[in-house]
Amino acid sequence: MNKIYVVGIGPGSYDQMTIRAAEVLKDSDVIIGYTVYVDLVREHFPGKEFLTTPMTKETQRCRMAFEEAAKGRAVSMICSGDAGVYGMAGLMYEVGRDYPDIQVEVLPGVTAATAGAALLGAPLIHDFCLISLSDLLTPWEKIEARLLHASEADLVICLYNPSSRKRKDYLQKACDLMLRFKAGDTVCATVGNIGRDGEESHLMTLKELRDTSVDMFTTVFIGNSQTMRIGDKMVTPRGYRDV
Repeated sequence: MNKIYVVGIGPGSYDQMTIRAAEVLKDSDVIIGYTVYVDLVREHFPGKEFLTTPMTKETQRCRMAFEEAAKGRAVSMICSGDAGVYGMAGLMYEVGRDYPDIQVEVLPGVTAATAGAALLGAPLIHDFCLISLSDLLTPWEKIEARLLHASEADLVICLYNPSSRKRKDYLQKACDLMLRFKAGDTVCATVGNIGRDGEESHLMTLKELRDTSVDMFTTVFIGNSQTMRIGDKMVTPRGYRDV
């Protein structure tokens, strides 16, 4: 049976890709992905055929992968971070129902939440959730409800897609919602361009975060009521006790 690998390539740098992911890409005849992500790996896999589509052409990209696999070619569909976290894995299985003779295998990758957390210290040690602020596929009303419930539950919150040219005030709106249940001095942080040129991180309070400019390459971390600063690090205690 022909197979497509759906590969999480990590945050961007080659050395943060899993060994298994790199091996599969080296063995692939064709590597398919969003243009920006293909550009991140192109130099590391010379001699491969690369096929790309722009944003919003995800279904077309998936069908392209299945059509190439149907020709007997070794195909990898790549996603930044982890393919199963805001990635292409789900859609690949959905589209794959039209191609019952082609198998799909997902290879995990380092997602922005864990890569960013490692740079910041240890903000995700206890219960946390991931929420995307992009309303391209999810109504804002649903995003708003998730922000409110997660804040009321005192979860650490990690935000993906916090801003774009059309959503410049979405992080501000999200902070206003979270401030209903979280204190203004809650420890927060932003991490930009994780694993890529221009990588940077900043610690701040939730009140300060509200007025912070971010872009689509920024991941945002909002602590819970126990999250603290230890030096220049963001740490959420889990509650270990000396025994």
